[in-house]
Amino acid sequence: MTVSSGPTSSCQIMEALCETRSTKRYDFITAEKADGAVYTPKALADFVSQKIAEVVREQTTEHSLRILDPAIGHGELLVSLLEHLPYQQKGKIEVYGFETDPQALDIAKDRLAQHFPGISIRFERGNFLEFVLEHFGPNGHRNLFSSTIHQAYDFIIANPPYVRTQIMGAKQTQLLSEQFGLSGRIDLYYAFVLGISQVLKPQGIAGIIISNRFMTIKSGASIRQSLVDQFNIRHVWDLGDTKLFGAAVLPAVLLVQGKDGHKRETPAFTSIYQTSEPATALVTDPITALNEEGVIEVDDGRHFHVQHGTLDTNGRPDGVWRIATAAGDTWLRTVEAHSWGTFRDIGKIRVGVKTCADKIFIRDDWQDMAELERPELLRPLTTHHVARRFKALSSNRPSHILYPHEVVEGRRRAIDLTQHPRSQAYLTTHRLALEGRKYIIEAGRQWYEIWVPQDPNAWNQSKLVFRDIAEEPTFWIDSNGSVVNGDCYWLVAQNPTDIDLLWLASAIANSTFIERFYDLCFHNKLYAGRRRFITQYVENFPLPDPRTSLSKSIIAKAKQVHVHTPSSFSEMLQQELNAMVWEALTGCTSPSS
Repeated sequence: MTVSSGPTSSCQIMEALCETRSTKRYDFITAEKADGAVYTPKALADFVSQKIAEVVREQTTEHSLRILDPAIGHGELLVSLLEHLPYQQKGKIEVYGFETDPQALDIAKDRLAQHFPGISIRFERGNFLEFVLEHFGPNGHRNLFSSTIHQAYDFIIANPPYVRTQIMGAKQTQLLSEQFGLSGRIDLYYAFVLGISQVLKPQGIAGIIISNRFMTIKSGASIRQSLVDQFNIRHVWDLGDTKLFGAAVLPAVLLVQGKDGHKRETPAFTSIYQTSEPATALVTDPITALNEEGVIEVDDGRHFHVQHGTLDTNGRPDGVWRIATAAGDTWLRTVEAHSWGTFRDIGKIRVGVKTCADKIFIRDDWQDMAELERPELLRPLTTHHVARRFKALSSNRPSHILYPHEVVEGRRRAIDLTQHPRSQAYLTTHRLALEGRKYIIEAGRQWYEIWVPQDPNAWNQSKLVFRDIAEEPTFWIDSNGSVVNGDCYWLVAQNPTDIDLLWLASAIANSTFIERFYDLCFHNKLYAGRRRFITQYVENFPLPDPRTSLSKSIIAKAKQVHVHTPSSFSEMLQQELNAMVWEALTGCTSPSS
């Protein structure tokens, strides 16, 4: 853990943490209880406990075992772990824990005292991060080892609070980032994981339940690197859309060991995600399905694809985490051999515009205004509502955006409203609301500007547009000069002569090939198999050599698909195009050939 030596004081840290705690406490997912806490389901607690207990059976020790839960909740994790530990260990155990909710703490104390009357229990009402910062010091002085407080634990089991940056607020986020050496948009559980690394013995084992988001998102790079640096990772389970928590956050489980100076084998990786493919086996529940491989049906009728492999970090400590299997890696090497470049070579992928006042700038009823009142600066707007493969849907009431930006002498600037009196009159009626966006004014910009306008000159170019979240990739070509909204991403060719590369990219991106490529390389899925298509993934999509006859045929057929969409003829062409993409990038015309 890198600890800042800047001016931040311990008191400031404590104040910020207390502010976070005094609003709401989130114990992994969105609040279902009044205090914002949702505690660990028993099935998941038992799974993590079993994995820790398996390690205990491998070890022998003469000293008392110290166990820690840094966010106790109702004690489900500790109860489960103590139940799973070998009988001979139970007489020499000390249990420690932290909890900010006094009612939950009382419940946990009563549960453990009732079930395990002979075990030493030392719970503290307080915040685990305060404990770590207090005993390590804000300037990185590791005085915890000279403290009278027991600081090193043999086993840690945890479901840290899951609180995103926007909930914590800028002050708390900045202070935690400084003290725990984190960067980018952080979640509170990042700091908890790093805190755990400081109090786990070199041979100690920790089982941690967290969101799987950190594995693939850009802001998770710092915590990915810290996990590699601070722990020997033994096993990662991506529990995907199993709905174990019944909420929108997808969980993962990490089984890690302290850094004892010995290099460990490549970490194991298991993933489970819902699928519509036919099952080959039946089990009672998703946790039990983790012992199987392939497509498994559970008692409620859902089918899950279970894979076992190893952790691949793309050759970098902070790289995206993915499951590596022998078959998958062989296939990716084949794709690499057939690739000429990536989407990044076409141009820069951007997110759409963000107005921070959509109700004012974006409407689908501009046409209802009298012509003499309708603003002059209206431009057609592309949103996810018109998303369709290859060609956008048409609408009887298309959205338009009042777009007050232009480029003059190579520099973007706000348009002079005095030259556009109807736009000026409309915006003036909303001036009070628009000036309420203080960050616009503080940035030295005009009160009527869009917060993120992107490049005004690029809208008239042909562009590849795609949805952020979709079960199937949905990419289409826009040649209508529309502005792209912030719920979509877009790409224009940096070299105008490379326009055909966009058509080639549209064929690749809408194929079943890219679905397999995505799942092997990124696998950032939400519920119901929905994938996230964001810049850091799409810019790495492969392209075959555009100069080959096959690529030229793909480009021609993609244009043909666009012309005939929607129609049954277009659907037939898309099937042919799909086979051509597979052949161009793998040498085969389908996944099974």
